[in-house]
Amino acid sequence: MNKNIDINTNISVNDISYKMYQLISELFPICRSITGDGLRKTLYILQKHIPLAIHDIPSGTEVFDWTIPKEWNIKDAFIKNSQGKKIINFQNSNLHVVNYSVKINEKMPLPDLKEHLFTLPDCPDWIPYRTSYYKENWGFCLSHNQLLELKDEEYEVFIDSSLENGHLTYGEYYIKGEKADEVLISCHICHPSLCNDNLSGIALAAFLAKHLSQLSLSYSYRFIFIPGTIGSITWLALNEANVDKIKHGLVITCVGDSGKSHYKKSRRGNAEIDKAVTHVLKSSGQDYEIMEFSPYGYDERQFCSPGFNLPVGCFMRSPHGTYPQYHTSADNLELVQPQYLADSLSKVLSVLNIIENNKKYLNQNPKCEPQLGKRGLYSAIGGQTDTKKNEMAMLWVLNLSDGNHTLLDIAEKSGLEFDIIKKTADTLLDFNLLKACLE
Repeated sequence: MNKNIDINTNISVNDISYKMYQLISELFPICRSITGDGLRKTLYILQKHIPLAIHDIPSGTEVFDWTIPKEWNIKDAFIKNSQGKKIINFQNSNLHVVNYSVKINEKMPLPDLKEHLFTLPDCPDWIPYRTSYYKENWGFCLSHNQLLELKDEEYEVFIDSSLENGHLTYGEYYIKGEKADEVLISCHICHPSLCNDNLSGIALAAFLAKHLSQLSLSYSYRFIFIPGTIGSITWLALNEANVDKIKHGLVITCVGDSGKSHYKKSRRGNAEIDKAVTHVLKSSGQDYEIMEFSPYGYDERQFCSPGFNLPVGCFMRSPHGTYPQYHTSADNLELVQPQYLADSLSKVLSVLNIIENNKKYLNQNPKCEPQLGKRGLYSAIGGQTDTKKNEMAMLWVLNLSDGNHTLLDIAEKSGLEFDIIKKTADTLLDFNLLKACLE
């Protein structure tokens, strides 16, 4: 196995971050939901970047305790006042319609209409995002200032939508590595015009997959682009026989805003992915927060359900519900910025670099320290400014390479960055002072 696997080979995260932002801009206008044409259109656009396999699962299919719902599509929607003027128009913002609203074409007085209107009084210029996936209903979302302007008169309410038997659709991309063990990368693709949640995750996952497909990898990688909750439940139901191949996993969401990086641990709490992300964030020199697992959040709660208990955590910047723009029209192209996308991508790459290279070694000269000077090892690693750090790295790697400690274990115990420990181990291998343990 190649000891010099480097996930960061031939990549400029800054250049890619602008391409990620362009993809987000392209996907932003599309009205997505957990099913339907908008979701499929999104996957077709992603196919321009990576060779996604697209799967259609029929409505009515039972997936564990759930059933694939009917497919929802929408063509148009509006509210007209008594003068025939459109005061709420789906064409201006797809957030104006409660996602999964059923068809309606009626006239009604303001008190009746208000029962189906949703606003954010504390943020009176923003439009909220609301859904009604599993209960047939209809509604409109608008700014609170728009609501205050409504007169006590009759309104024409029109929603041209369909709720019929169809399919739940998701995308999957598999990158074959040297071994069958897999790293799972998952992101939800069901939200309409919301940039951070989760066009940012979609864009990061797509360009991460594109980059990894050009490398020789130890692990195999499986990327899934799925509607939230029902998508992960469906994928798990269809792939239950093979999930034991998943050795590490990340749910990617909300990675484009200015907030500090957050990581929610897997249900196991001490999985290798948990340790790797924690090490990267701790070594970043930036503020960060590690969150313990809870059964509330994104699709990590399905992957970590007790019947699966997979080693899958959630990587994000500002967690859901903690930033004011969450699930509103203010989660737009101004909130997400290329420099934050670049930072998130860089950290995910560092995590995967650890996963790829976190091996165990045996010291070939375990009885007392080998004489490093006569081998020229002090000058073989690093520059003069890092001499002391590199010497300590050699001593730590030699001392803890007993077949029981991984390189990440050594990095954590020594307080040194993983990359330094990995570079040191590679050099010691070249000098025949280490031997890789068989997996």
